[in-house]
Amino acid sequence: MPSGLTVLVLSLLLGLQPITTDLYLPALPALTEGFAAPMAQAQLTLTALLLAFGLSQLIWGPLSDRFGRRPILLVGMGAYVLASIASTLSPSMQMLIVWRTVQGAAMGAGVMCARAIVRDLYTPAQGARVMSKALSGLGVIACLSPPLGGLLSAWFNWRLALLTLACFGAVTLGLIALRFTETVSKKNPDALQPAALARTWLAILRNPTFVAFSALSSASYGGLFTFLAASSFVFIKVLGWSTSQYGLLMFSNALAYLLGTFLCRHWLARFGVRRAVALAGGLSLAGGTLMGTLAMFNVHNGWAIMLPQYLFMLGHGVHQPCSQSGAVGPFPQAAGAASALNGFLMMLAAFLVGNWLGTHMDGTVFPLVYGVWFWSVLIALAAWTLVQKQGRPDAQ
Repeated sequence: MPSGLTVLVLSLLLGLQPITTDLYLPALPALTEGFAAPMAQAQLTLTALLLAFGLSQLIWGPLSDRFGRRPILLVGMGAYVLASIASTLSPSMQMLIVWRTVQGAAMGAGVMCARAIVRDLYTPAQGARVMSKALSGLGVIACLSPPLGGLLSAWFNWRLALLTLACFGAVTLGLIALRFTETVSKKNPDALQPAALARTWLAILRNPTFVAFSALSSASYGGLFTFLAASSFVFIKVLGWSTSQYGLLMFSNALAYLLGTFLCRHWLARFGVRRAVALAGGLSLAGGTLMGTLAMFNVHNGWAIMLPQYLFMLGHGVHQPCSQSGAVGPFPQAAGAASALNGFLMMLAAFLVGNWLGTHMDGTVFPLVYGVWFWSVLIALAAWTLVQKQGRPDAQ
């Protein structure tokens, strides 16, 4: 495939995650009231989706190593479109949770394959740069999703926002069917054998490079998901922002992430992976600490949260390309399995955050700001210790 087409495919596949979570965030409070459901059930529409997303990758990964990326993408994207349509038509919160869970499992095929495709086609050092370009595309999708969701929810209702996901999935499925070329040069016939799979997973989990970069990606995503899961309630219910204002706020949050991916490419060319990650760790810690400190001194307003959050998102834009490509880098013959385990650990962090927020949201800003602060400390620890002990990524 031409390099431009490759980046486009990767951007759409990776973009499944933000559009699936972010587009309906502005409608989450109204959706909760419409179904007369408790907040914990509303959070479950996110956490169940992400748990299914994480667990499904453990299945999709070995399947893609055995049969190739293309058939897994076709099956996964087809299921995503069907689940999106069913979510739109859900008659109750319980059925919405069910179909969002199916949607998350199908989404796992696309995102997992995207990370594995990078390793199929590029060395780890090249992969970090290509991943940053693809995640810039994800950033554009993330920028557009919340304001679009806010407008659709304000002008129509939350069901139209969910129907938009079906349209996005259908476009991605069409591109895969018509233009995507298989990237696995040599399929692994033993990838699904239980003993071989157990040995592969054990070898991946014992690899210090995988552990270091997976710790970084999981902590960084944990901080992001804390903000995603709590922000609609904090800004709309606690601080009194409108749905449309919240959509624009989320646009600015995604824009900061997009700028972070550009910063990532600049730092990679100038400093390399380890130094870039260390510098970004400083941004993450500064953002989380400033947010938490302002809240402690009773500065409770939108800008006291968002200005530090922009620092955090700049760091996130560096951490994710480096960590996702770095975690898969040592495993060219098992890129699907390594991508799956990395994705599972990220979603496990998100699931734990969602469960905690479901029981600790108390009508204040504190669960959000303290959660981001907590993860920013873990990000800095991983970036400044575990990652710095690794060898040059391009030597793997």
